[in-house]
Order: sequence, then C-alpha cells, then structure tokens
Amino acid sequence: MDPGRVTGAHAEVSGLPAPVSAHVRDERLAELRTYTVITEWSQTDLVRGSRLRYSQQWTLITDTNDHKSIRTVLPPGPCVPVSGELLSGLSPVQGLRAVIRETSGHQLLEIWDRQGLRKCLNLSAVNKHGRVYDDAQFGCLSWSQCENKLLYVAEKLKSTWMVTHDGEHAFRKDRSVYCEDWGETLTNKSVPVVCVVNLQCGSVSVLQGVPLDVSPGQALWARGGQSVFLVGWYHEPFRLGLRFCSNRRSALFKLDLDGNCECLSGDNLSVSCPRLSPDGSTLIYLQGRVFGPHNQCLSLQQLDLSSKRTSTLLDVVNRPQTGQCAGVYEALPACCWSADSQRVVFSSARRNWKDLFMVDRRSNKVTSLCDIPPPYCDSHFPPPPPAHFPDPPLPPPPPSHLHQEHQRNQEGLSDLPAYGSWRLLTVQEDLMVVCCSSPNTPPTLRVGFLPPAGGAVSWQTLQPPVLTFDFQWTVLDVTPPPEEDNTHYPGLDFGAVLVKPSRPPNENKTPLVVSVHGGPHSQFPAEWNCTTAGLAKLGFAVLMVNYRGSTGFGQDGILSLIGRIGSQDVKDVQAAVAAALQRDVSLDPDRLAVIGGSHGGFLSCHLVGQYPEFYRACAARNPVINAATLLGTSDIVDWRYTSVGFPYSYDQIPTAEALAAMLERSPITHAAQIKAPVLLMLGGRDRRVSPHQGLELYKALKSRASPVRLLWFPDDGHSLTRVDTQADCFLNTVLWLHQHL
Repeated sequence: MDPGRVTGAHAEVSGLPAPVSAHVRDERLAELRTYTVITEWSQTDLVRGSRLRYSQQWTLITDTNDHKSIRTVLPPGPCVPVSGELLSGLSPVQGLRAVIRETSGHQLLEIWDRQGLRKCLNLSAVNKHGRVYDDAQFGCLSWSQCENKLLYVAEKLKSTWMVTHDGEHAFRKDRSVYCEDWGETLTNKSVPVVCVVNLQCGSVSVLQGVPLDVSPGQALWARGGQSVFLVGWYHEPFRLGLRFCSNRRSALFKLDLDGNCECLSGDNLSVSCPRLSPDGSTLIYLQGRVFGPHNQCLSLQQLDLSSKRTSTLLDVVNRPQTGQCAGVYEALPACCWSADSQRVVFSSARRNWKDLFMVDRRSNKVTSLCDIPPPYCDSHFPPPPPAHFPDPPLPPPPPSHLHQEHQRNQEGLSDLPAYGSWRLLTVQEDLMVVCCSSPNTPPTLRVGFLPPAGGAVSWQTLQPPVLTFDFQWTVLDVTPPPEEDNTHYPGLDFGAVLVKPSRPPNENKTPLVVSVHGGPHSQFPAEWNCTTAGLAKLGFAVLMVNYRGSTGFGQDGILSLIGRIGSQDVKDVQAAVAAALQRDVSLDPDRLAVIGGSHGGFLSCHLVGQYPEFYRACAARNPVINAATLLGTSDIVDWRYTSVGFPYSYDQIPTAEALAAMLERSPITHAAQIKAPVLLMLGGRDRRVSPHQGLELYKALKSRASPVRLLWFPDDGHSLTRVDTQADCFLNTVLWLHQHL
C-alpha cells in the first residue's frame, strides 16, 4: 500500500472540523426574537502539526407568534481564528467576552465588547498566583451576575507555599523538595487556588478559607456575587491521578469572599460538575463512589439552596430497561438548565450509542430528545459459536431499523441521517445546540428548542459536515455463552459497532480490524471516529467492541469486570468477533487484526497471546503488559488493586498474593504463545501506563525472534494526542496491517 495514499486518507478524515463548545445569546425586539449561536470549533492542521481553534456564529429568527419555532437562519459569519486562547466566557447580560490568552510567555486577561478591547490585564505580572488552569478538571472562567467580577483557578504562587521562615537559606534548602501533582495530563498542577478579578479597579485577589487538605476547582458564582460554589478534591495523604477518574474523594463547598467555607455534600463521596439553575435556587451536581471502578455510573443530585436539602434527581442505573436512559457517565456542559429551572438536559452513553436526554424535576421523568429513538436500532444476537466456527455461517439477521434508515439515505428517499451520537454543547433560553455524528457522518451542528410536555424536538441543521462517507455500519448486541455468564452479575450482554466500506476492495472478502477501547470503563459509541473512518476508507472493516465493563450498560456491567480483567473482557471481544464473522459473510476470517490503546492495548496483547492462531497482526498503544510491575509507576495505583479484585487503601503495602493476581491477569504471561507480529507505540511521558510496560513485551518478543516493531514518542503522553504522533501512528498501523494481512 502506497504510504502517500495512507497519509492522504488520514489527512482527509482527521482534518474535518468539530464543534467543541457553544453559547446562545438572545435579543427581543418588538415583534421578533433573535438568537445568536456562537460556536467554537477544533480542526487539525497537518501542515502546522497543530489543532486550530476558530469561532463561527449564526443568527436565528423565530416565528412572530411562536418564539420556539425557527423561521429563518441567516447565513453564518466567517470563521474567526481564536489562537492563543486558553479560556473564554460571555457575560450573561451585556455579552462581554472575557478571554485568558497566552502571549509571549505571559497570560493576559482581555475583556472585549462590541467596540473592541475594553480592558487588558497581565495576570503574570500581578504576581498573585502561578499559571491559570485551562484544563477540564479544575479550570473555569465565570462571570458574576453584576458583570464586575471574574472567577478562575490558578496554581498557587510557589514562593508563598515553599517554607521561607528562615529567609533565603530556607528557600534554597527547599527548592528541590518533591512536589506532587495530579497525574496524567495534569503534570505541574499541584496546589490550585481560586482567584477573583475586580474589573472595576483591575485588582486580583486569591480567595482564602479553602480547607488546607482540599484542592479547589470548577468554581462558579452564587447568586448575588458574594460567594462561590466549588468542588474540592482531597489530596491527603497523597494525590492520585484525576484524568478519566470519577472516583476521587471530593466535596461540594460554598466559600464567601470573607473566607467562610461550608461543605454542602456528604462525606466520602465523589462529586463534580456543579451547575446553578437560572433562578439561582437550585444547584445540581454529579455524585459517585470513592475508589472502585475509576469511571462509573453517576447520580444526579439537586441541592435546594434555601432549605439546604439534597435529593436525588436521577439515581445510579444498575440495569437499564430496554430503550431507557442507562444513567450518567460523563460531565455536564456548563449550561444544561431549561429557562424555567425545572428541566435538565444532558448527553450520555446508552449501550452502543450516545444519546440526548431531559429530566424533569417535577416528575423525575427522563425523556429522550433524539430524532430516532435508538431502542429500535440494535440487532440482538444470541451467543456466538466457539472461536473455531465448526458450524456453517447462519444467514444474516433481518435489517435493523438503523440499517433500513441507512438504505433509505443511500437511495435518496430520506434526507434525515441516522445519528449514533448526540452530544450536548449548551442549552440556553431553551435552545439546545448539539453535535451529532455517526461512523459515516462527521460532526454536524444542530439546534432545537426544548419541547413542551409530550412534544418532540424540531431539529434544524446549522452546519452539515463538509464530507460524508460511503461506509456501511450497524450495531450488534451480543449475549455471552452460558459458560461465560458472570455469576455475581448474571444476564448481562454487551455490544459492538461494525463499520465497513460500501465498496470493498477487489478481494472476495474484506479484512477485519478488531478495535478495542481503553478504560476499561469507557465506550465506543456509534459516532465519527477518525481512525475507524481512515481504515474503512482504505478498505478495512472495523469492529469496535463494547465488552462487559463498558459505560452505557449500567453500573452492574461496570462492576462485573472487577477481578475479571484479562478473562471476561478478552472472551467478550472474542465472542463479538465470532458473532460478526458468523453474521457477515463478506468478512474474511483468515485476515483478522486487533488494535487498541491502554486497556485496549492490554486486551489486544491478551488476544494474540490467548488465541495465537486467530489473529494475523496486532497494534497496541501504551498497553498494560505486566500489572505487577506497573504498580509502583502508575498515577492510579488504586486501580491496579481494584482491577484484580483487591480493595484499596492509601496505606496499602503490596503482598505476594496481590502481585501474583496482577501477574496472572497480565498479557506478559502469554507472551511465549504470541505468533502475530506486534506493533507497539509508546509515549515517553506517559504517567498512567509507564512506557516500560511496552518495552517489557518488546524484549520478551525480541528474545524469541517474534516479529515486533516499537515506535517511541518521547514528548507524548498516555493518549498519544499530538498531531504529528497521531499521523505517524496511523501510517505505521495501516502499513503494518497491510503487510501482515
């Protein structure tokens, strides 16, 4: 395969823009009401080797007699680059735009109005704090109701928290003291502080009163602007990694400007995403357990600020009913309330989909807001035959609702695509802005008003994708065979998303790449995926597997994997492959490969070790190879115990029993059986899974003269997200698969 063709395919699928945030501003005239939708987009530029950010806006004019009916959409304005912006936020009334920008090593706060730049403050020069946090975990930029103050989070000024009681000598003595941070992607973020800018006088102050054992973040103003709500993560006795971990002990606090701090949530819980209702009366937030699975089904809590009573708006879903909401698994957008403060909108995983839901506080009823109700789209498959396929293939099942919709689109009978993913960007003044996509449809910007009770949303597309792709895709639901049923959590099933080129290459059958997600508690929804699209464009079919333990199938599914990694998840992937091969005779059972990253890499290496005659090639990114040797180097040491069924505590000392269990469940124990050529891609700055994990397998395979190749990216981390890294990984993966399939 020509490398130029591979890089061209990657450039085409990865260079498509995607909306990352949105804001709605409305104006009321005598007989008209207009809505301005301001969006921010991300787009990969391979020439620069970076991701560009730009903004674009639309003006919507509603019907004269019905302000919830869009009459006209004016042509969008030009795309405006927003280079160097770390954080931005629009004020609620005047529409002032606050921007924290990185320029020549300085962090500037800019305030823009309709006449231009109103105010600029050099935050680096005021010497009140260190670098401003712009991450999704701690970062925030919040306007007060009076629009005279701004709230953000920054690193505490180092000279103020180093011991300096003996002057210069103490400073020199302590300058090399080890400083903990919050792990993967949060390196050098250690002691956050909440900061307030008074825009009238230009002063910056650091709020006092946060408990000393708490790291604050996700701050927002309370009504009146005299106090703030914030999430505080407990960092004693030491910090554990926060990225992708919703199980860290934390609490909800209220802190006034005089330094009085009050805890508003219970003890020994995990909380996140506080969101204040438009009328200022209610605060909602997500709540979960501490330790255990690092990602979990969360409950949605509501706090009545007048009575200080907390109640559950949406509880943890252990076993979702068919077609019903499966719970909350991801962060809430900054604006998720209806205008009347009675409804909350969120998007979340539901089986093999990502759906959009609304929960009504008055009835606790949860409603799907998607175009096509996904319950009718899944194809249910019984347990597959054993891996060696002794039985002849069965005829394919009848087309699912989704497949029929896809066929109608292909025939031009319907202009409504079947989206597998609905992601809420914002809802303001009851206007929802969402990003929709599917495996063959890149991100699409759509808007719609919240419907009245019992009504449906009238969705309108603002920005269709530049390109759509002629891929076929379907969703499989797979029931494990009886001998693989989990005795503690019986009756669970799982799923997969199959994507393949509509016009396969000249060969009689299509090679199949099995793609396994990491986590393990994450999900492959039926959404746009650049790697999958690139592979399909180059003639490969891709099966993205959501094994038991994936999000979107209920808390029982997540808990079922605890203590069974390396076994249940491996057999689930193998069962999904068996089901796909049995149902789709166009797939080539003699040309199979497996790819994955992190826990997906762990499973990929397990699969080629446990089924050495089944797969012809493997490509793994930052895989866990030996959980026992990873124990002392990972930023989430608690998961190393939990994953193999051992409880964790901060004072844990490794035991022979625990280490033996970790080793027993690791791919390294099957290294001698691996026959498939293995491509390893490792990030030199990975804090979650040390790159020495991949090196351990590399040496084991090299010593046995097994085909292995290792790519080393010294400046990249666990997710291998740098633009040049992703291009290199895609090129090498495709060439590796083509060579060995």
